[in-house]
Amino acid sequence: MVSAKAALIAGASGLVGNYCLHLLLQSPRYNKVISVGRKKLDIHHPKLQQIIVDFDNLEQHRHSLIADDVYCCLGTTIKKAGSKEKFRQVDYTYVLNLAKLTSTHFATQFLVVSALGADAHSRIFYNQVKGEMEEAVKKLPFTAVHIFQPSLLLGEREEVRFGEKAAEVFMKGAGFLFNGPLRKYKAIHAQTVAKAMLEAAKQDGGGVLVHPSEQMQQYA
Repeated sequence: MVSAKAALIAGASGLVGNYCLHLLLQSPRYNKVISVGRKKLDIHHPKLQQIIVDFDNLEQHRHSLIADDVYCCLGTTIKKAGSKEKFRQVDYTYVLNLAKLTSTHFATQFLVVSALGADAHSRIFYNQVKGEMEEAVKKLPFTAVHIFQPSLLLGEREEVRFGEKAAEVFMKGAGFLFNGPLRKYKAIHAQTVAKAMLEAAKQDGGGVLVHPSEQMQQYA
């Protein structure tokens, strides 16, 4: 039986989002994949529908944001965003606005990339914002909310982040150190996170489920 499900993905130009988009297009679970972003992606596929949006005015596209499963891979860094306020806008406000709109337009599952260490009460601003986003999304009326908390992400980015690149080299060389209690800090490839997201959606379960980095490593 051919699936009639539709997937919506935001942030498909990013590291995890790019891998996720390709997996969604290949999956027999979906006969339609809607990509929401600020610019058109250089990819063509019969399943793919691209919607170019201004995330500050996402409400204007509410009637086009209709899907069963919503994959949110939005995210930036304080350095790239330019300020803490701009970072919060992307990683909290844009994510929450997408979740609110899709939760009222028939979506049953919301799958979002957060981060290891996310905590609304953290003294670290990055972790605090991620934690606040998680708490807000958990309250929305989806059948299931899946939160993915990866450690340092491995993979080829469009832009070079020198701090992350240095950490990546260290992680690869000292991977043997990340065993036992430290295993949760082991770097994880973005493709592995994307695989974990699709596998979680396939379960068609309910409730709020948090997927820590260590657990996602099984899909490597």
